[in-house]
Amino acid sequence: MTVPALAPTSSEVLAVVASRELAGKRTVFAGIGLPTLAASLAHLTVAPGLEVVYESGVCGAHPSHLPETIADSVLITDAEAVISMPALFGYVLQGGHIDVGFLGAAQIDRWGNLNSSVIGDWHRPDVRLPGSGGAIEVMANSREVFVVMRRHEPRSLTDALDFCTSPGPDRARADGIRPRGAGVTRVITELGLLARGGPGEELRLTAVHPGVTVDQVRAATGWELDVADGLAVIEPPTIAELRLLRDTVDPDRIYLR
Repeated sequence: MTVPALAPTSSEVLAVVASRELAGKRTVFAGIGLPTLAASLAHLTVAPGLEVVYESGVCGAHPSHLPETIADSVLITDAEAVISMPALFGYVLQGGHIDVGFLGAAQIDRWGNLNSSVIGDWHRPDVRLPGSGGAIEVMANSREVFVVMRRHEPRSLTDALDFCTSPGPDRARADGIRPRGAGVTRVITELGLLARGGPGEELRLTAVHPGVTVDQVRAATGWELDVADGLAVIEPPTIAELRLLRDTVDPDRIYLR
């Protein structure tokens, strides 16, 4: 059976749903991959005034095409500013100028703590991952953090992280650290949307994709997942959103799969 030309892939659905969450936001610190896709689409749709900031020191990026890394030279052209990394972290992030930190992770728990370091035992891991980069600073200093997860399964949305790379505000405060922001407030997955208001709250299911049931989401989540009253159904990507993603944002399929 042939797939209709406009049938969205999982990556496209995640990018579209994530981009909609950026409506009304002013600044976003974007990680490479799906966060970059979402920020680029949001700039063309729900957040035309969005300022996109990258870890390499690029502020107000306007690349002619998607960057493949945070050091991609395409980010420099037409950027509003390029500053040193100490200035970026010391004045922009720690100065409280980022509305949303947009991250990916290998694992997340119910409190919004993230693992991007290892899967398995630290000394003999099954998989060794890139590590924190700037994610721990993004978590601590952004007003809130959105996370995109490609896989929604118990090992990814887990009751206990294999390693905590980027602690959320609850865990940080327990260790005597006073983070600035609310930590993770949105998690976008292939099954739906999880949200929390801030410190002291667990992530709970607030919306599902069409055809997805609560039982499916609970079975794919590693903790006893709470469900919001008035659970919403997410609007599928529109033809206009898909065309923008495919023809304008990522025509070379750098991140779309």
